[in-house]
Amino acid sequence: MKPDRSAPDSPDGSVDPGRRRMNALLLSMAVMAAHGGAGAQPVAPSFEVIDFDWFDPARARAVPVRLYWPARTVGGTPVPLVVFSHGIGGSRQGYSYLGRHWSTHGVASLHVQHVGSDAALWRGNPFGVVGRLQSAAREHEAIARAADVRFALDGMLSDRTGERGAAVDRRRIVAAGHSYGANTTLLAVGAQVVRNGQAIVCLDARFTSAIVISAPPFYGEPDLASVLRPVSVPTLHVTATDDMIEIPGYRSGVEDRLAIFDAIAHPHKLLAVFRGGSHSMFTDRPNTGGRALNAEVKRATADLALAFLDLVFEGDGAALTQWRASWQPILARPLAAADVDRPKHQKMARVAAGPSSS
Repeated sequence: MKPDRSAPDSPDGSVDPGRRRMNALLLSMAVMAAHGGAGAQPVAPSFEVIDFDWFDPARARAVPVRLYWPARTVGGTPVPLVVFSHGIGGSRQGYSYLGRHWSTHGVASLHVQHVGSDAALWRGNPFGVVGRLQSAAREHEAIARAADVRFALDGMLSDRTGERGAAVDRRRIVAAGHSYGANTTLLAVGAQVVRNGQAIVCLDARFTSAIVISAPPFYGEPDLASVLRPVSVPTLHVTATDDMIEIPGYRSGVEDRLAIFDAIAHPHKLLAVFRGGSHSMFTDRPNTGGRALNAEVKRATADLALAFLDLVFEGDGAALTQWRASWQPILARPLAAADVDRPKHQKMARVAAGPSSS
């Protein structure tokens, strides 16, 4: 995978359409130059990007999505699908490096925009940003985000996406997200909180695994084990030693990411902890955490997700073994010994060691 060269125009790292068109023009010019000029045959893209502006009438809530779809699909071959939830202040345009990479490798990626906690938070009076962020982080929005994910998956599997919905492999649907979106992901795969004696359940049983990037704690819940005990699908967790969320009145560091990993009782879970970095380097922003490390972590995270899915869905640990050999230098410490080549349906082990690993 080539280094991500996107230049963000908003806090979630999205790129405006004009710049995207210019990048596409420059890329096509480079391809033509490399192949002998205007007479060369154009190179077919390996994925397509489609935006859908859906609306949920039951909740009177817009649910915009962006779909990265593999362009070279073998006729009749079911396509795995990732449903991705952005962090607070993000949008469907963000995390494009993941959508591009995964769809290039045959895995579709549906990026959901949550209108109650999206990029609109950054607009308006700058002195009100903190208040808007705090409002967006309340439980009612967390529940609404999980409903967005369910609604988006319903739409993806319907005829609203043409023939693509029928092509999705129902056995290989993955929930994924970063930061606030990681919390949304965990809710979608079974995490529960209890309020006034009632469990708030957002489980969508169609998800068969989850990718959890930089998950914050659940609203100060003192018993994470109870919150996460219902999670019963394999999970991949990704963080970094300098993965810090800090706004006035709120702080969350890597210890919270490790606590969430440790609290999940399901034995099929993996953890990768990169050395250094930042919380926002997992977005499209190109410089946070250091320019060189930022690009490496993006490639490593995108590749690790595919290796994880190979292990979960195919029982094939070869890609994970290769990933460990390739990316160990940027991990917080050498990877722990892991039995990644076990036969299909056997337990996965912790394959990456962070500061609190045994």
